Amino acid sequence: MPYSISEVAKELNLTVYTLRYYDKEGLMPFVERTPSGVRKFKDSDIDFLKIIQCLKLTGMPIKDIKDFIEWCSEGDSTLQERYDMFIERKASVEAQLEELRKTMEVIEHKCAYYKTALEAGTEEIHKQNKISHSMSN
Repeated sequence: MPYSISEVAKELNLTVYTLRYYDKEGLMPFVERTPSGVRKFKDSDIDFLKIIQCLKLTGMPIKDIKDFIEWCSEGDSTLQERYDMFIERKASVEAQLEELRKTMEVIEHKCAYYKTALEAGTEEIHKQNKISHSMSN
């Protein structure tokens, strides 16, 4: 059973505008259309759009996603290119995760800082702790 663009947008938590933009940019050459031009999405189209969405979330530019789609249509001769692209995406996501880990450390520190200040009723507690800590060294 084919799906409408609005059904697919809802399924993927995207806007219809985004899907139309993807189509205009050549990211959906696999989607069939009725004679009147209405897009008819299959389950396999939705699966492929999930991959596109994943690549977008890694920060991959539309142009590079388009290259990936072209490689897919070329078949087995581009397996190496596709593999290399995903290895590069993996490294990019690992770097993003490391940055997020560092960000989380700062946030956790500030949560502890403000929790202590709230319990003491003042931020002065931190100044007192620094003084007493430096005196004990």
